[in-house]
Amino acid sequence: MELRHLGRTGLRVSRLGLGTLTWGRDIGETDAAELLKAFWEAGGTLVDTADVYGDGGAEALLGRLLGTLVARRDIVLATKAGSVPDPYRRFDGSRGHLLAALDASLERLGTDHVDLWQIHAFDPTTPLEETLQAADIAVSSGRARYAGVADFSGWQLAKAATWQLAAPGTRTRLASTQMEYSLVQRGVEREVLPAALDLGVGLLPSSPLGRGVLTGKYRNGALPAGSRGASERLSGFVAPYLDEAAARIVDAVTTAADGLAVTPAQVALVWVRDRPGVAAPLLGARTARQLGEALSVEDLTLPEEISRALDDVSAPVHHYPDQDWSTL
Repeated sequence: MELRHLGRTGLRVSRLGLGTLTWGRDIGETDAAELLKAFWEAGGTLVDTADVYGDGGAEALLGRLLGTLVARRDIVLATKAGSVPDPYRRFDGSRGHLLAALDASLERLGTDHVDLWQIHAFDPTTPLEETLQAADIAVSSGRARYAGVADFSGWQLAKAATWQLAAPGTRTRLASTQMEYSLVQRGVEREVLPAALDLGVGLLPSSPLGRGVLTGKYRNGALPAGSRGASERLSGFVAPYLDEAAARIVDAVTTAADGLAVTPAQVALVWVRDRPGVAAPLLGARTARQLGEALSVEDLTLPEEISRALDDVSAPVHHYPDQDWSTL
């Protein structure tokens, strides 16, 4: 699999990453081992997790597989800290919490360092410079090789990245930002992606298949058994992308897939993978079959006319002040 630099850094990652959101909860050790092995055998290197995935179960499961199933040195290991299961506080970006969470992550992962450590969310109650100092300490102490953020808005990312760049040599530059991005969710193109491109921050898109909607399995009101859309617990996760606008996009993706003799999921994934500023979409596959379908896109490139058609049908409406005024 082709490798890409993560932002304006020397870290290189596979241009598709493996996500572990449901590991330790919906996906057990046997299935996780099958997914990790298939990903590694396809040349994948970037594996993304977080301390809150499965209440720590995802990290613990991944830690048991590293060094036994796959060599630790072959994996670019990424995790996150900052989200907390607290009814009174969703995020904790304090230096104390973040560094303690990192130490706990390293213990669960069975390693002395992660390759990429990400601040999981912006905490409005903690000074940003304190939050970012935790990233500096993590890197300077050797517990993390690179640092990034996740779910920061455009102004939050720009402020954080600029702060880090203001003291070169003493603060670690942000390598990445992780945000949802797909043909049915292009909101990052308004502010986040322009900031990331300008400041040399690589984008790691989550939910590149529109929470499963872009596979086409929910067309015409279908709710396949075993799907997230049919799940009482997860149906609300899928519901925002089951509207009429998304249906038009799915129809266009399906038409393109038919013309290329591939699947709708493969078309949607390649579209995201090859967008400017994207380092590696994160695959949240639940089965080896799903992962195999995604990994088979390595040699697939969308013809320009198809990419342009998909751009047009999925184009978000940009109003003031998000328009690109240079074109007016």
